[in-house]
Amino acid sequence: MEPQVKTKLTSLYDEDYQRWLDETVAQLKAQDFSSLDLENLIEEIESLGRSDKRAISSYLMRLCEHFLKLRYWKSEREMCFRGWDLEITNFRLQIQAILEDSPSLKNYLNDQFLSAYGNARKLFLKASQLESQEVPDEPEFSLEQALDEDWLPWSPESSSHS
Repeated sequence: MEPQVKTKLTSLYDEDYQRWLDETVAQLKAQDFSSLDLENLIEEIESLGRSDKRAISSYLMRLCEHFLKLRYWKSEREMCFRGWDLEITNFRLQIQAILEDSPSLKNYLNDQFLSAYGNARKLFLKASQLESQEVPDEPEFSLEQALDEDWLPWSPESSSHS
């Protein structure tokens, strides 16, 4: 009888994902572990972690990209400052929300910092069409600065210093 239930749930997973979720939750609440579609349940739980990791890496990359825009894209920054500053705030808030749910991802963020910066640099150079030697290969800011809501690599008030 168990193989039939598993076959039913496996096909249910493919046919109606939301119903599969509802039934899986009901089975877990009822502690009906023998009827669980473990293969798909394990896959779903693993994908949750991958999804958060992809999201936090993406937000970090976009955050770095906007820092590069502020710091190096002099021809655009006065006109675009407000929008870029808003995006920076948004990316920081998104990262913070993920870290509040999963504080252990801070270590992952540390591990991904240089890679995220490198990808951001590629995107920035493509968008700005600046020469690659104008933008450092390594970040001139730390992850702590990147996540600090009061820090920016450039602001209108500091424009006389740039």
